[in-house]
Amino acid sequence: MVSALDELDFNADHFALFGLPPLFRVDSLSLDKRFREIQARVHPDRFAHAGESERRVSLQWATRVNEAYQTLKNPLARAQYLLELAGRRADTESNTSMPPEFLMEQMEWREAVAEAREAQEYGELEQLHYRVRQRMSKRYEQLAELLDDQHDYALAADRVRRLMFLEKLLAEIDDGMAALEA
Repeated sequence: MVSALDELDFNADHFALFGLPPLFRVDSLSLDKRFREIQARVHPDRFAHAGESERRVSLQWATRVNEAYQTLKNPLARAQYLLELAGRRADTESNTSMPPEFLMEQMEWREAVAEAREAQEYGELEQLHYRVRQRMSKRYEQLAELLDDQHDYALAADRVRRLMFLEKLLAEIDDGMAALEA
């Protein structure tokens, strides 16, 4: 049983773990398939009758595989991980400066969300959700070009920071919609 675990490299990067190229444009079907295959090999239930050491290693592997999968499945986390692999960081905690026009746009979005929530306008929140999703989709396409094609990690880091704002805005809209549904 442990030999199945020994065939895997615990220190491999997330992409190598799943046998995928380190690209933002990840093949989701291949990722899902490899995740299921590896998870089936390392899952603690397979080691229920093994020794304590083997069970512990299995649990560590299951945790490692889950964390890698969650990182690669989420586009924003995947972009941040690719930046780390390239020796760059988005510096989301320390670099909070944004262009004034971007910050103004964020304030306008948030005001629109607050007004729609206060007026209990579910349809308006749906429209905002749709518009933010469209904006995010375009930004993720740009991010793919920056990371995979141009290897412009400095600009990619900036786009990651901007996308974090949009992800948070989308969550606020979703919260507003859920509150009106309740």
